[in-house]
Amino acid sequence: MEAELRSNTSTPISVQSPGLLGTALRGCLGSLDGACIEKLLLHCASALESNDVTLAQQVMWVLNNVASALGDPNQRLTSWFLRALISRASRVYPTSMNFNTGNALQRRLMSITELVAYVDLIPWHRFGFCASNSAIFRIIEGYSKVHILDFSITYCMQWPTLVDVLGKRPEGPPSLRITVPSVRPPVPPFLNVSSEEVGLRLANFARSRDVLFELRMIEADSPSSVKNSYCNSLLSKLNILDLDLMDDEALVINCQNWIRYLPEEHKDAFLNIIKGLNPRIIIIVDEDCDLNSSSSLAARITNGFNYLWIPFDSLETFLPKESSQRIEYEADIGYKIENIIGFEGSQRIERLECGIKLSQRMNNIGFSSVAFGEESVKEVKELLDEHASGWGMKQDNDMLVLTWKGHNSVYATAWVPNGYED
Repeated sequence: MEAELRSNTSTPISVQSPGLLGTALRGCLGSLDGACIEKLLLHCASALESNDVTLAQQVMWVLNNVASALGDPNQRLTSWFLRALISRASRVYPTSMNFNTGNALQRRLMSITELVAYVDLIPWHRFGFCASNSAIFRIIEGYSKVHILDFSITYCMQWPTLVDVLGKRPEGPPSLRITVPSVRPPVPPFLNVSSEEVGLRLANFARSRDVLFELRMIEADSPSSVKNSYCNSLLSKLNILDLDLMDDEALVINCQNWIRYLPEEHKDAFLNIIKGLNPRIIIIVDEDCDLNSSSSLAARITNGFNYLWIPFDSLETFLPKESSQRIEYEADIGYKIENIIGFEGSQRIERLECGIKLSQRMNNIGFSSVAFGEESVKEVKELLDEHASGWGMKQDNDMLVLTWKGHNSVYATAWVPNGYED
């Protein structure tokens, strides 16, 4: 297990194991490293699924003595997994759980300046921005009009860099239209300004770079309305007429941490629709972990725990334990953990699939992968040089993968429909 590699944490167990807890602690006596914490989390989940409230409480009690929101990375990660398990249990056994996990999650609205700092903290988002922008710049060479359909969760933070580069294009900048959905998945980060304000700021920046710019909206129902109506509404608007597509513009479709939020029954439908728009290129970037709709609770705990330690561990390298910036960033990961572990069915909106499975899905639908060029690889490497030495990049066939200490974290892929004709 990857958790066994993270054994720098050695938390003494200062309790006498109750009878029912003996199995859960077998092999972990003396200390709790990442592998033992994972084992306890799995025992707790198993107890909850088998309605063994007593054992679940006992395991939670041990985890509660290990977890610390201000401890080392394993302890901080454990505190969020424990919170998620308690949240799950409290909905089934509302009077049985009595643990103090702090105040309820309250997400703060960020200013644009704070969002910039958030995105720059670790290369989790910037890796995808950099790889995508470089591939887009190459594919639109020679076009005087560019239209990007942007499906992302970071409020167009990707585009100032591309606008800046387009403004310096030797043959002159193209006109640029970016179309975004009017609503986004209800996940962090949250911004305190409207999409219209974001568009206005982007337009002002583009004007300073002599780039003719327009931000358009795809009007769709709110995700909080009737189940799946948001996706149905969005998919119905992805057509040539509603999108105002033009034959003389290069169409680019950009999906950054987006497809995971589509219900399983809508993922293939979305991809088939955008394939029919005949884009010049489709970029898909997401986190390289398997937490899809069919994953069992045990699989989600194992995969999530062995994956989400990456941002916790990377933040440890340069931010103090009490850093408010670090605590807020980790809270956003905690928001994700609570959804992954605490909810089922339509309430669970985090449905990640790893890069390999995404590639299989794309091939089955009728897409061909496109390799990132040498210039893209160079730019990503230069970006990573700005961050801690633990960050790296590897190439897996046509996929670029961001790594932390050798472990996959985020993948970037580029695609065209089979038989694409320019």
